[in-house]
Formats: sequence, structure tokens, C-alpha cells
Amino acid sequence: MKVKAAVIGSGHIGTDLMVKILRKSDVLELSALVGIDPDSEGLAAARRLGVETTHEGVAGLKALDCFPEIRVVFDATSAGAHRANLDALAGANLRVVDLTPAAVGPYVVPTVNLEAHMNEPVVNMVTCGGQATIPVVAAISRVAPVHYAEIVASIASKSAGPGTRANIDEFTETTSRGLEIVGGAKKGKAIIVLNPAEPPLMMRDTVICLCDTADPTAIRASIANMVSEVQKHVPGYRLKHEVQIEPVAAGLFDGAPEGLKVTALLEVEGAGHHLPRYAGNLDIMTSAALSTAERLVADLKEAV
Repeated sequence: MKVKAAVIGSGHIGTDLMVKILRKSDVLELSALVGIDPDSEGLAAARRLGVETTHEGVAGLKALDCFPEIRVVFDATSAGAHRANLDALAGANLRVVDLTPAAVGPYVVPTVNLEAHMNEPVVNMVTCGGQATIPVVAAISRVAPVHYAEIVASIASKSAGPGTRANIDEFTETTSRGLEIVGGAKKGKAIIVLNPAEPPLMMRDTVICLCDTADPTAIRASIANMVSEVQKHVPGYRLKHEVQIEPVAAGLFDGAPEGLKVTALLEVEGAGHHLPRYAGNLDIMTSAALSTAERLVADLKEAV
């Protein structure tokens, strides 16, 4: 028997997550899609697919007959709305997977640190840039200490909806902290670029790390293994070029010792379930969230 779930947020991310659950999940059953705009395209799509809807936010979700049976809630709204939603859901027997950069609950990148947070009631999926780049930083950290990690996430302007645009500051702060907390870097920095090119370009990510001297072959192998792990839930995730490794002098960043500069260039192609394939930034978030939720609830009696 599947575990019942709900998605809060009827924008692009919430709608794509809905489609993924319906098409891919053997663990979760989508009971409701929640929005605040009765005319939203996402709610209309949900009704066409036979999913129960409400345009009255969390209050409307709690009023649905299915609510007492729901065990997982995905929040695909905004950082500010997420905090209010958590307050409104307080006391309910739920696991909450947060796709906003609100940074409430531990940061989770499923290929890196999910096992350490299996019992948390709320987990945060960092950001799209974090899901794409933190695995590479973590892979390097497993071979040599990383003193500095800088990432540049370039996404198609068309794939950045109003929620993403309203949360640019939270994106950079949350991703930077994720590089440190989950990736293992002593210092992290994140930059996001909204590329207006036509036709829209796929998500591209540049990861630059300064680390201690180590075997370049071991670093490349660790990154390759991590890319393979991410590809299990995001098949369009790939390295664009061979990982570049070069020696650097001491003191290049904040007193870092002599070591190596490691540069990885990534591309993220979406699966095309609901969003265009160039919107890999949104696809990697929904795919990581679904993978996380399925593992979080695998031990619930309702899933047996």
C-alpha cells in the first residue's frame, strides 16, 4: 500500500513534482495539490489528472477528507510561505520535504547525507544549484580537505519563475551554506545567472574547489562515482568535460596552503515530464525531493 502525499504549491515545481509522483513512484500516492490561485495552470492540470485540489492553501488542505491519511507533504512555494505553512501544519503526523530555500530543517542532498537525517520531521532540499554542485564538492572532500568552493549556476531565464526570482538572495546564501555544511568546504560561495538566451540553454554549473594536494586520479574517480549516483534519479546530470586539476600556490584564498585547484563543468538536462528539458534546474530539485521522500517513508507501515 502506498503512502499518501500532498504537494503545496501549484507552480512549475509543484506541478512537475505532481507528474513525477503519478508517473514514477511505487511508494507514494498523490492525494492533493494545493495552491492559492483558483485559476492556476497547475491546479487545472491536477484536476485533469484526477488529483484532488484546493486553492485555499494549507487551510484548504487540512479541510480535505484525505488530510488525516497524508503522511508526506512537499512544500514547493517560497521561503517565506514555507515558514507559515510549517506553523499551520504543526501537530500533524507528517514528514515535510521543503523545496524552498527557507533553510528550516537540515540540508539534504540525497546522494551525500540523507542517511544522517532519516528521522527528521522536516528536511530542506537546499536549492537547484546546491543539488547540482554539492555532490561534486562532497566527492572532492572525500579525497582531500576543501578550503574553498565556488559554484556558478547558470539557468535559462524562462525556467526561473516568480518564486525563484523572489528568492535570489536566499538562493545564494542557502547554497553557500550547503557547500560548507553538506559539501564539506571550509568556505563556500554561490552565484546564480539567469541566462536570457533564445533558444533557452540547459542548466550549466561550474564548480571550482581549492583543496589539499592529493592524487588527481583519486579525485576524478570520486567525482565520477558521485555523478553516477546522482544519475540514478537525474539521468540528464553529466560532466561536460574531463575534470581539470592544476597545482596552486599557498595563500590563493584566505591563507589556504599549497594544493590543487579542481574545476568541474556540469550540465543538467531535465527529464521532460512536465517542464521543458532545458529546465534541468527545476527537474533536479523535484527528482531529488521525490527520491528523498521515498526513502524517508520506506519504513512506514502504510508502505508495507
